[in-house]
Amino acid sequence: MQRPVALDRIGPHGMAFDVEAAADELPAIAARLHVVALARLGCAFKLRRVGATTIEAQGVLQAQVTETCVVSLDPFGHDVREEFTLYFVPAGTEDDDLDPEAIDEIPYSGSAIDLGEAAVEQLALALDPYPRKPGAALPADLAVEPPSPFAALLARRPRG
Repeated sequence: MQRPVALDRIGPHGMAFDVEAAADELPAIAARLHVVALARLGCAFKLRRVGATTIEAQGVLQAQVTETCVVSLDPFGHDVREEFTLYFVPAGTEDDDLDPEAIDEIPYSGSAIDLGEAAVEQLALALDPYPRKPGAALPADLAVEPPSPFAALLARRPRG
C-alpha cells in the first residue's frame, strides 16, 4: 500500500493525513503479513517537522484482522488499535541504537515519505506473533508437562 506524501507539503505547523487501504489492496497486505484476512486497515497521522530533514509521525492505527489461533487452529477475527510515534529520516542517517524503547526510524529517499508502507509496518509490529482466540485452551492431555528424561535418573540417585 503506497501513500506518498511530498515533504514540501508538511509546513512548519505540520499536517494531519489519513490513509485507508482500498478493498483490492487488503488481500495482498494480508498475504504479506501471513494473516487469514484483513477486512480494514486505516491510520490517522499527525506529521510535523523536527529539524530540517526529519519528520515526526504520530499515528493511530485501526485494523480488522482474521488470524489463525495457535492453540485451536481456528480462524478468529479481532480489532487492532495501536498508537505510535516514529520518525522519517533521510536514508543513511538512521540511528544504530538497538534500544527496543527507542522511537522507530523509517528511512526515506527523494522528496516524499510513504505513509501507506508505514501503516502496514506498524500493523505488522502490533500483531501478536502467537495469536490466541479468546477462550482457547490446550486440551487437558497436552496441558500436562511431560516428565523430564532425567526424572528416572534422579529417582535412582542414592540419598544419603
